[in-house]
Formats: sequence, C-alpha cells, structure tokens
Amino acid sequence: MSVPLRQQFDVALYIMKQKLRGNKYYPLVLMLEPLFRCNLACAGCGKIDYPDEILNQRMSVEDCLTAVDECDAPVVSIPGGEPLLHREIDQIVKGIIARKKYVYLCTNALLMEKKMHLFQPSPYFTWSVHLDGDQSDHDRSVCQDGVYDKAEQAIKNALAKGFRVNINATLFNNASAERMANFFDHMMDIGLNAMTVSPGYAYERAPDQEHFLNRQTTKNLFRDLFRLGKERVKQGKTKWRFSQSSLYMDFLSGNQTYECTPWGNPTRNIFGWQRPCYLLGEGYVKTFKELIETTEWDKYGTGKYEKCADCMVHCGYEPTAANDAMRNPLKTLLVALRGPKTEGAMAKDIDLSQQRPADYVFSKHVQEALSKVHAEKIRQAKLPETVEAAE
Repeated sequence: MSVPLRQQFDVALYIMKQKLRGNKYYPLVLMLEPLFRCNLACAGCGKIDYPDEILNQRMSVEDCLTAVDECDAPVVSIPGGEPLLHREIDQIVKGIIARKKYVYLCTNALLMEKKMHLFQPSPYFTWSVHLDGDQSDHDRSVCQDGVYDKAEQAIKNALAKGFRVNINATLFNNASAERMANFFDHMMDIGLNAMTVSPGYAYERAPDQEHFLNRQTTKNLFRDLFRLGKERVKQGKTKWRFSQSSLYMDFLSGNQTYECTPWGNPTRNIFGWQRPCYLLGEGYVKTFKELIETTEWDKYGTGKYEKCADCMVHCGYEPTAANDAMRNPLKTLLVALRGPKTEGAMAKDIDLSQQRPADYVFSKHVQEALSKVHAEKIRQAKLPETVEAAE
C-alpha cells in the first residue's frame, strides 16, 4: 500500500469527526518549518532567500510541539530549509510521534546517513526525500552535482533498516514524461514505499522564474506521465505507488475542477502561523486559532488571486480531493481502480478574469522580522546591566 491502512483509517476517522462537529476550517497536515536554513541553494526554491539573521533562527522543541497541539492535525510534515540541520530535530520528531501523529521528515538526504541513528522505524514515521528525477534531472534541479547519488544510497540504507521512505518530486516545465516514468520505475525497483509528486509553484523570490508550469502545461504533462504508467503496468512492471489520493492525481490530469483549500495544510514557522498557506507568506499571526478565525480565506485561490493562478500543488488541492472523496466514495473508487483519465476532453477550468492583482509584501515581512531580531539582540545585551543594577 502507498499509504498504510492504519494511517488511512486514522485520517478518515479524523475527517468524519470534523464533519460531525460541523467544522469547515480544519487542517489535515501541519506544515512545520523549524528553520529556513539549507545546505543546498536550489534555483526553484523560495524558502532560502532571507538574510542570515533570519536563516540562523530556529524554532524550539517547545514551540514545535505547542504548534502540533494547537493545530491537532493527524499528519505533520516537517520541511524547511533542511530540517536535519536543526540540532534538536530528533526530539521534535519523538515528541510528535508520542502524540500519535504521522510524521513526514523532509530532507535532501545530504545529512540523512549521518543523522539516521537518531531515529527509529515507526508506523508513525516516514523519511520524505527530495528527488526531482533521475541523476541528471535532480542534480540540475538542486544546482549541485552528486546529490542524487547520496540521496539514493541513503534511501536504500534507510529501507534496509526498516524505515518507511517516500520521495517528494517537484516537476517543472523542462520535465520529460518519459524520463520521469523511467525514474518512477527505478524507484519502485529499489523498494521505495511511495512517491509524492507535484507541479512546481512559482515562488516570487525564486532565482529561476523560467521553468514553472502553468495549469495547461501541468495537465498535459501529467496526462502523458500517467498514460506511460498505465502502459508500463500492461508490460508487467510494478504499478507506481503514490502517497496521494487518486482524485488529486485525476485533478492534475485535468479531470476535476477543484478550488484550493488553503487552510488544509497550515504552516507554522519561525515567524509564526503563516497566512494563507505554505506557498504564500502574506502575514503572520501568533496562534492557530487566530489564523483560522481572522484570515480572509475567500481572497485566495485560483480565480481569486493572481499569485494563485497557476497553482495545482498538493498542499492546497489534496485537502480538496480528500473532502471530495468523502462526499463521493463511488467516484473515488472508480478513479482508484482505473487511474486518471488520460484521453478526451478536460474538465472546465476556473475563470481567471476576476482575480485580484498580486500584492508583493515579502520585503515588508522580512524587514519586520529583522526588526524583531535586532530588538531581541539589544534586549539580551542589556540583561547583564539589569542584573548588576539589581545587585
């Protein structure tokens, strides 16, 4: 199974409870970013373009676990930056597992071998390794040679030690369906548990703005990719295992008209709770309750906001697919059995004519954060003087 039955059951039970309580704004996955610092500088990444004063910040273990308790989502994904750079990442993971939450620890795998002894195989723990394709494609994506080889070896070693291991692949407009299909075949051959795949999101501060996918290109690419997947099954090859719902895959192939569910994967990082989602940082609040109750959710999403126009990323649309699956179990079953439709007309897409223009506020948030960092440094510097005066 791509997602263990135990996890599927727990998540489904959680959704049912939320529905029975009449909750509209409930999270499925907490995106917990304990730091932004990374040991790579990928051209398509929008998470590392901060001054050193911010890149040097870390969320404490206490802050991380408080966020988990506040949010209470059944799944916690720990991206970054590179989480394994956090000196207390093992304590963070252990604390989350103790709460019986499913943890996906995202990593580029450069430190995975060195840090693997800090973790134990568990039904609540999965390594999520960033791999954007085969050796050539991935090393080009991360702008450094040799990264793919280290990642694949770390994956093999983790599997041998009994860990669950997924990969997280981001596709850009230079991706080849044939090459990706060969790559997916190889991942199945080495025993990988499952794959998460998503079109790249156009981070406004990413160094490379030329290779992000628009919506039509995304649909065409995934149709080509899933068509090849079906052909490979007919040839007797292993069916690709994805850690995503069949309806989300059908959406990527242009067969579902979905609106984004931005509160489905809320983000907590060093700034606080991020508005409105993991991909857009347009304001921060102190508590999860404040995030849910004060964010103007209707202002965001494809057709509503220019920055969201081409987004089809799983963190916004997987929660939508999950809700659709609960409402339409028969449709879900049919898509799961047949796979995404790869021929014929596509579903009507969302009209973009009424979307509001983009509001570029990144620099403002950075300056506010820097002011807080500098103010804290001044406060810490004055502490000895305060102690001496008291004495």
